Order: sequence, then structure tokens, then C-alpha cells
Amino acid sequence: MSAQTVELRISKRLLWVGGAAYPLHNIARVYTFILTPKRQEATMRFLKRVGITLAVLLILTMIGQIAFLGRGESDGFVKFAWFVGLVAFVVYVTDLLTVLTAASHHVVAIETAGPSTAMVTGRNAEHLRQLVGYIANAIENPETEFHVRVERLMISSPQNYHFGDNVNMYGGSGNVGITNA
Repeated sequence: MSAQTVELRISKRLLWVGGAAYPLHNIARVYTFILTPKRQEATMRFLKRVGITLAVLLILTMIGQIAFLGRGESDGFVKFAWFVGLVAFVVYVTDLLTVLTAASHHVVAIETAGPSTAMVTGRNAEHLRQLVGYIANAIENPETEFHVRVERLMISSPQNYHFGDNVNMYGGSGNVGITNA
């Protein structure tokens, strides 16, 4: 994950984040939050992968011993299986360490009425909260114009991070977020 500076500006009813333009009337929500890596999920995924890999390797070892009936030919098959398992383990550890060593970041998220979300970051959380206020003011007062340099967040693996709010739904199935009044 790396950050580079980008210009964030509002002019003529458009919010520009670098080269991307968002119409102010299409912005649904602007907020700050801490973008945190999914460390617990990564650890559980690692343990599950290791468990499944070990189980498969033990089964393959038993199949190799039974299929070749101890003729010595099973050694090559079993060694190859365990070598592949070792390579898989190295991949699993690398994936785990990538998530465990990733830093959390204070970010400003700008969500549109559609699926688009822009995120910028900065070293000062208070500055980001002020930025939310500036953007909210510009939404209410479209004639407002300003520009500032911020850091754009570049994430190599979005699936390793928590984005936005967490919602817990209890009971029922097929929940779609609609209530019957």
C-alpha cells in the first residue's frame, strides 16, 4: 500500500479527486473513518488453509503408501506432495504477514449515489474532519470553490481491509434492507 499526493478541489459544482470528477449533487455521503486491515480474518484464513493443506497431504501420503504397497515408488510421489505443501505454506505465510504488517489509515470516504467511492488520506485526522466539513459546505452551497493537496490511498488488496460500516442482521433470510410499513 502506498500513498501519493493528489489535488482535491471543488469548482463549478464538481468535486475533483485527481482526474476523477464527481457531481456535487450526486454525493450521498462524506465521512472519515479508520481503514483497518482484516487481521483476524487473515489469521483465520491462514489457519483454515494450513489445516486443509495438512489434511490433504496426510491423505495423499496414505494413498501413496497404500497404492504402491511399500515398493519404494511412493517416496517420489509423497516427497512431491509435501514439497507442493511447503510451497503453499510459504504462500500462506506471505499472505498472512502482508495483512498483519499493514498499517491502519485515517481516510475521508466520498460515496456517490452509485457504486463509486473516492478515498483520500492524510497524516492529520483533524485536517480530514475539516475536509469533510468543506465538502459538506460545498454540497449545500454549490458556488463554493476550494482546492487542497491530499494523499490518495492506493491499496493493492482491497479484500484485506474493512470498508465502511458493519451491519449485523439477525433472523430471517433474504434481507434486502426494505421495511414494510
